[in-house]
Amino acid sequence: MTMNKLMKAVFIESYGSPKVLKYAEIEQPAIASNQLLVKVLASSVNPIDWKLRKGMLKVLSGNKFPIALGFDISGEVVAVGEKVSTFKTGDSVYGMVAFPGGAYAEYAVVEERSLALKPDNTTYEEAAAIPLAAMTALQSLRNLGKIQKGQKVLINGASGGVGSFAVQIAKVFGAEVTAVCSTKNLEFVKSLGADRAIDYTKQDFTDFRATSKMAGADSRPPQALIKYDIVFDAVASSSLSRCKNILRPQGIYITTLPIPGAILDIFLTSFWAGKKAKLIVLKATGVDLAYLKELSEAGKLKAIIDKTYPLAEVAAAHEYSELGRTVGKIAIAI
Repeated sequence: MTMNKLMKAVFIESYGSPKVLKYAEIEQPAIASNQLLVKVLASSVNPIDWKLRKGMLKVLSGNKFPIALGFDISGEVVAVGEKVSTFKTGDSVYGMVAFPGGAYAEYAVVEERSLALKPDNTTYEEAAAIPLAAMTALQSLRNLGKIQKGQKVLINGASGGVGSFAVQIAKVFGAEVTAVCSTKNLEFVKSLGADRAIDYTKQDFTDFRATSKMAGADSRPPQALIKYDIVFDAVASSSLSRCKNILRPQGIYITTLPIPGAILDIFLTSFWAGKKAKLIVLKATGVDLAYLKELSEAGKLKAIIDKTYPLAEVAAAHEYSELGRTVGKIAIAI
């Protein structure tokens, strides 16, 4: 009789607080013909992880337990399905597992299309911080925002996981970037390339006014609202109605959460020309991961790691993430 292989993993058997997270042995997953088995060396925490844990997405995840959590992985390929042609055993890779997760584990199953070779200039922890957050930023700005060189882009939540990548990616596309963050992170977002930083604790970014220089020592320069081509709300704390005044006539407001107000804005603005509201629905693709690898190796994209936790301490990592104070990403070493 053959014994199934076991592995250490973090999973839940019910929804709830970080206390429901269990670190124990479960069966090592089997792969299909178009999948790979990756020995996971690092993962990272994204807000969707603890929203799943809380049951906020149970309409999608259901009530079939146990549910292994985590989406981002980096590690080494240990087995490939018969239809896999892009990778081989021994390859160092990074990518995303399918919903509802399974990256908080010693081994993970990944589809070939959701994987790429790991950037050569990153650690496994840095590589694992990239996939979900950086692809969200890339697809929001490029696919939904149609970002162009010279455009003005505002990023709300610029010091967080998605936001920190969004600042860097917007600069890659040649945009002028205004970053919104708290007082302590103003210099940080500027170090990422932001042209301007707004402290949301002191200034409403939807009423941020630029001063134009005028000739004459005694002249008082007028103030006008800065108008943006794209407002990317990486923390989904605003709305199209709040941001309308700072959007240009054909400006686009992009959010990361399908909250009711945002869904209504998206529906209504789809019927007329002018300002639009859009929602990012991430699609994990090896093509985008390969592009992000190129940016990383060219020194144009860097994963910022706030804290690193071992796999056994994922509960503490969730608690820290839920505080909403993370600068960059939280890594999980496995």
